[in-house]
Order: sequence, then structure tokens, then C-alpha cells
Amino acid sequence: MPLLNKVRTAAVSGGSRGDTASLPLARLRLALTLFFALDGFLFAGWVVRIPAIKEQTGASAGDLGLALLGVSAGAVVTMTLTGRLCRRHGSHPVTVATAVLLSLSLALPALTRSPLALGLVLLLFGAAYGGINVAMNSAAVDLVAALRRPVMPSFHAAFSLGGMLGAGLGGLVAGSLSPTAHLLALTGVGLLLTAAAGPVLLRHPSPAPPESLRADPSGARPAGSRRAVLVFGVIALCTAYGEGALADWGALHLAQDLHAHPGVAAAGYALFALTMTAGRLSGTALLERLGQTRTLVAGGLTAGAGMLLGALAPTVWAALLGFAVTGLGLANIFPVAVARAGALAGPGGVATASTLGYGGMLLGPPANGFLADWFSLPVALTTVAALAAGAAVMGYASRNTGTQKRS
Repeated sequence: MPLLNKVRTAAVSGGSRGDTASLPLARLRLALTLFFALDGFLFAGWVVRIPAIKEQTGASAGDLGLALLGVSAGAVVTMTLTGRLCRRHGSHPVTVATAVLLSLSLALPALTRSPLALGLVLLLFGAAYGGINVAMNSAAVDLVAALRRPVMPSFHAAFSLGGMLGAGLGGLVAGSLSPTAHLLALTGVGLLLTAAAGPVLLRHPSPAPPESLRADPSGARPAGSRRAVLVFGVIALCTAYGEGALADWGALHLAQDLHAHPGVAAAGYALFALTMTAGRLSGTALLERLGQTRTLVAGGLTAGAGMLLGALAPTVWAALLGFAVTGLGLANIFPVAVARAGALAGPGGVATASTLGYGGMLLGPPANGFLADWFSLPVALTTVAALAAGAAVMGYASRNTGTQKRS
């Protein structure tokens, strides 16, 4: 199979690209990396305090579930709107504005005393979370095009590293800091980092998008491009489904079906997250060597094989190996899918792919719960493998999308 959709690494210079070449791309990349890490750090900080917030508000399990839907609803509704805002005002100012909103809204859940109030403030938090994800991914798509290097996975690696750091620190301080003090401290950290990295984005507009996106200033795209964006959005959904399923059901599978020690069961998702982070850190080198299509196909097939092992293995250690392989396989599929959608349709493409991907992360846990009731949890988890393989098939089928034939 030829190296399809491979991103060129030649330097941008001369002619009409002189303006792009003069931009401080390294500083823009560092600033965007900090925003990705901040996003993961703040979200993980909130997640580890959910049990304390539940107790503080007196919410039942059902009440908490409804309140947490506020995050999802706010994010999904805002993602499409953020794409329009990025087209109108630029992705850099929107990234900074949503980072400020995310930091401020993070403090609000700890101030609530009822499930209803919690759900309302989580709508705002979810709106900010969805907004910053679309805005910073849109900015990253433009920067990747200007750099002529496939560095998108490095941004998502920063998000994963930020999440691991936020969860780790949250676990350390959970016993000594109240939720109010902890989340207020995270708000301060978020505002400080935004103040440090934001001016870099505000001083410089996004690098010029690829020439294929300049023809129509209105943002309209051919019907074929819209269909292709949906395909890449579904690819993102298939892989995010696996992340959501493993986050909520991986430890239970190890403990319930394989009788793992609680500590070993808890380590299952940590191992998955660790290998996913490692895969994303090496993603740029992988994309430069294999190209986007081969990376999508290899990642989907690897994740599918790993999840079959993780779901059906008869021993704990074999299942842990399967989880680790699944993390490596899934690592770069979502970043590549979002980058391809953004290259095809700008911020609107990023918004569509992100919304579908986020929907997959929300779909995974309840879908696996229903399937576990009807069949068994190991059978339910094989759907992660099936969707990962489906992502590989769709990645191969869309191998020529958005590319031009070489003479």
C-alpha cells in the first residue's frame, strides 16, 4: 500500500507563503500545547472530586447521573457554535476566551448544595469544555498545515499528560483539601497559565489554512467534503467509544470476571492511559514514517486485536496486556481523524468530528452496560474491538479523500 496522505516535511518558504514562514510557529506550538495540557489537567481535577461533590450535594446515584449529563449537553451544544465563532473571530481568541471560562466555571460545582444547582453549573462547565476542545483543535489544524509536519498527536499527548497529572495531584490532595479549596486552586492555576500562554495566541492570528480551504470565504464546502467530514467524525466516534467504555468498565471487568485484586483492577485503566499517552508522544514520528492512512489502519487493527485479548483473555495479566495494546492502537486515530476533518472543512469540520467523537465517549459506557445485562461484560467489551476494526476499514476506504493525484 503506498504512503497515502503523507504530510510533507519540507520547510515553507518564499512567494505567497512568506507571511506564514515569518510566524513564530515554535512559540505558537508551545502555547497550544500548554492549552491542551491545561484542558486535560482541569477536567481530571474535576473528575477526581465527583465523589466529594456527590456527598456535598446529597445526590443519589440517579441524581448525580442526571447532573453529569449537564457536562455532556453543554459540550455537545456548544461545539457546533464554537466552529462558527472560530470562522468569524479566529480560533486563537476563542481558545483563550474558552480557557478563561473553563477555569472560572471549574470552581462552581464545589459551591453547589443541591443536585439541580450542580446540573445547572455543569452545563456552563460543559459548554466551556466543548468550546475549548473545538477552538484549540481548530488552531492546531492550521498550525499543522503551516509546519508541514504531522504534529497533531503531540497536542493530544499533552492533553493526556495533563489529565494524568491532574488526576494524580487530585488523588494526593483529596484527603487534605476540601473540594472548594481544591477547585478554587485549579481555577487559579488555569487563569495563570491562560495569562501566560494566551498573549502568544492573541498576538498572532492562525497561520493561513491550506489553499484548498481558501476558495470559499463563506465556509461552504462541497457535498463530498461534508460526507468525508462525517466519515472522519464516525472514525473519531468509534475510537472515543473505546476510551469511554474502558474508563467505566475496564476495572470492573478485571475485578468481576477475572477476580483481580482491587489494586490490579484499578491499574487496568491507568495502563491503558499510559500506553495511549506513549503512543501519542511517538505519533508524529509514526505519521512521518507511515502516513495518515497507514496509521489509521494499523491503529484500528491493533486496537481491535488488543481489545479482543483484553475482553476474552482467561487471565488477569493477559487482559492487562490487551488493555495496553488497545491504548497503543487507539492513541493516534482520534487526532488524525480530527486533523483530516479540519483540513477538509476548517473549524466546522473540527466541530463536527469533535462532536461525533465526544458522542462516542458518552455512548460507550451506557451501551456496554446494556450489553453486559443482556449478554455478559466480556461480550460487551468486544464491541470496542469491532468499532476499532470498523475505524480501520473506514480509514482505508477514505485514503484518497482530500488528496490530489501526483503527476
